[in-house]
Amino acid sequence: MQIITTGIPEVIVFEPRVFGDSRGFFFESFNQQIFEEAVNGKLEFVQDNHSKSSKGVLRGLHYQIQQAQGKLVRVVAGEVFDVAVDIRRSSPTFGQWVGQYLSAENKKQMWVPPGFAHGFLVLSESAEFLYKTTDFYAPAHERCISWDDPAIHIEWPDIGMQPLLSAKDQQGLGLNQAEVFA
Repeated sequence: MQIITTGIPEVIVFEPRVFGDSRGFFFESFNQQIFEEAVNGKLEFVQDNHSKSSKGVLRGLHYQIQQAQGKLVRVVAGEVFDVAVDIRRSSPTFGQWVGQYLSAENKKQMWVPPGFAHGFLVLSESAEFLYKTTDFYAPAHERCISWDDPAIHIEWPDIGMQPLLSAKDQQGLGLNQAEVFA
């Protein structure tokens, strides 16, 4: 498995080695030892989630202010543009973002550590998105930063339409108003 660093050192992309032939393919999608070496620590995943979304759906930017979740994310059908935003006020990369194209074809995964807001935009007709989390979903602690906050200035791909947002995501706050990590 290839470990790819990003512009924010704690956010890591994992690209598996795929073995394929006319019958199909095989790859190792997760290896605890390789993962822990890459993130320099021991982490336990406690929940797996699976979502399906249509083209143009933008989910995020989500995080939990308590019971902060680290997320290992990947796409098993379709393609998304996946984003992690550093919302740790004491971090030298506070307010910065990194993005990665994740698809069923490239089989890449991205590690979004606790202390980051996360979101994705569906680029294909639909996409199925899987993610492992390091803590349980806690709706009382869930927060949302606006996907188009000018203070962050995420460069989302142009898909020829306005993103489709949930009612909750339409209420996302700007980074300057949001509750963030110390």
